Amino acid sequence: MSARILLVLVSCALSVITGLVIARGGAGGGKTVRQRPVIGLSMDTLKEERWQVDRDLFTEKIKAAGADVLVQSANSNDAIQLQNVESLITQKVDALVIIPHDGAAMAKAVKLAHQAGIPVLSYDRLITDCDLDLYLTFDNVKVGELQAKFLAERIPAAGKLRLIRIYGAKTDNNAKLFKQGQDNVLQPLIAAGKVEVIFEDWAEDWKPESAKKITNAAITKNGPNFDAILASNDGTAGGAIQALMEEGLAGKIIVTGQDADLAACQRIAQGTQSMTVYKPIQSIATKAAELALKLAQRKPLVAKDAIPNGQVEVPTVLLDIVSVTKENLRETVVKDGFRKEADVFQ
Repeated sequence: MSARILLVLVSCALSVITGLVIARGGAGGGKTVRQRPVIGLSMDTLKEERWQVDRDLFTEKIKAAGADVLVQSANSNDAIQLQNVESLITQKVDALVIIPHDGAAMAKAVKLAHQAGIPVLSYDRLITDCDLDLYLTFDNVKVGELQAKFLAERIPAAGKLRLIRIYGAKTDNNAKLFKQGQDNVLQPLIAAGKVEVIFEDWAEDWKPESAKKITNAAITKNGPNFDAILASNDGTAGGAIQALMEEGLAGKIIVTGQDADLAACQRIAQGTQSMTVYKPIQSIATKAAELALKLAQRKPLVAKDAIPNGQVEVPTVLLDIVSVTKENLRETVVKDGFRKEADVFQ
């Protein structure tokens, strides 16, 4: 293989920098790097507000650095996303950034990119079972832990917390990591009888309407006698809250979320949603642009962590997250400029 990317892993425990050379690319790996690189961005979807923000920030940062971006969105269709990647490869991008709909399905996309000598950065969601170059994400296990800790702190002193759990899309590896983090906190409480899960299910493609159906089914089966809904993101939280509104329960039930969507921040200000996990999109989009350019220019880069994807230990850059409630909305999402105060507190 003629193309090689130098990825430097930094040992957190020893603070010793160790060089790790990982072979990338195939017969097409010897192509000349352009002075003005072209980055391909393959996105799962643009239906959710969060991903529109990611696209705009990433594109802005890449262009400001003197490079170009080609963006494709797959509308949560694996076959279309693979076609999109093939199109970007045909257009001879210098690096690929993929936000996968299905992490396993996109392993083929990574293989095709490497055959063309193109390195791949997996953005926010992990691509599994392949020789992936780099992974950029938030600490997704910690996301689930923050959501569950919020609920754990609200267990009635002389009773237990009755809970509906709404997981994300089964095709999204992050959804499994969120659940893992939630389980880290909840399983001991469930075993101790302090938490009872009365209903649980996975929301297809993170759809709010799927979360609404799950909540409706839970209420039909168990009635209105429950305390909280552990929704894994703000879209599913919105669907659950719609079901609660129909039952006159909105504002009376604890509801978690994630992403700090504008609608979720408004619901938190109004009291119908209890919390969200803020993943600073400015941070991940900016960092992704920086890393993608280094990959495109075949420059060394630094990753402090590594996460197994079923085939390799993928060099990983993890970003911080913040738990947001009504009490700190202004000090977090508004202060960062992610949301405008007038929009949140209508």
